[in-house]
Amino acid sequence: MRILLVEDDIMIGESVLDCLRAEHYAVDWVKDGNAAELATRTDTYDLILLDLGLPKRDGLTLLRDLRTRKDRTPVLIATARDAVSDRIAGLDAGADDYITKPYDVDELLARMRALIRRSAGRAEPVFEHDGITIDPQSHAAMVDGSPVALTAREWAVLEPLIARPGMIFSRAQLEEKLYSWKDSVSSNAVEVYIHGLRKKLGPNLIQNVRGVGYVIPKT
Repeated sequence: MRILLVEDDIMIGESVLDCLRAEHYAVDWVKDGNAAELATRTDTYDLILLDLGLPKRDGLTLLRDLRTRKDRTPVLIATARDAVSDRIAGLDAGADDYITKPYDVDELLARMRALIRRSAGRAEPVFEHDGITIDPQSHAAMVDGSPVALTAREWAVLEPLIARPGMIFSRAQLEEKLYSWKDSVSSNAVEVYIHGLRKKLGPNLIQNVRGVGYVIPKT
């Protein structure tokens, strides 16, 4: 999953960045409102983690413009503004959730997972298909009741496919889930991870759509 972190405080940003990467998210971190707007116009994200008190452009203005453009990317506001009026303003501007600083990291991660599941139309996080059970929340995978260990990159490829059964993802779209801006991308990275997933989870879970991409069929 790819996250846009919009945070101007360097210490907080570095801490959240390390936390999200430890959870296997690909993260792009920007530090002002103008950079955030550019990022949302040029890239796609599974979630935006948004501070409000930003240089150059306020977070609420950025959020309103995002929704005016009909961009429905889930937005979790994470800010020190803790007045009820601030919460109301943030939610009315189009935020999907609101958490105040200082926050508990585990709560932040849980709220992010819930928003990502909700945006994918998945209230139930556990995926089951033909003897395969996968829980993206706990990063647990089992085949016929036996646990299977997946690498962080394998998870990054698998999660969007599981979140949207029946939706075809191109190689470029899956690469976006694997890497942030500064990471280098090998030409066959997605194919390598798909091959690893098929060896571990079975050859029929992830299917090729010739000339288009990859899909996990609806059950």
